[in-house]
Amino acid sequence: MNDVLQQLAQILEQRKTADPSKSYVASLYSSGLDKILKKVGEEATETIIAAKNGNNEELTYEMADLWFHCLVLLSHQNIEPKEVLQELERRFGLSGLEEKAQRKKK
Repeated sequence: MNDVLQQLAQILEQRKTADPSKSYVASLYSSGLDKILKKVGEEATETIIAAKNGNNEELTYEMADLWFHCLVLLSHQNIEPKEVLQELERRFGLSGLEEKAQRKKK
């Protein structure tokens, strides 16, 4: 699974220098953070609707769109997916309550 994320992250990085008229991702980058955030919000809403509809195939499709646009956001902000995976790994063995308490201390 990490291989897919890593490969996609590399492609997203390459798209930063691509022609926006020929690449959807490059067009998102050239439109800026607000456009990327709008897409993440749209995809999150579509994911919620798919879940509420109880259609697992639709949910999987929409979740893939959401994850993709989240990866675009991370790339735009110069954050690698491995940083998010490391944060998730750090949380293993912590209850959600413990993790939230640690955040408040920072």
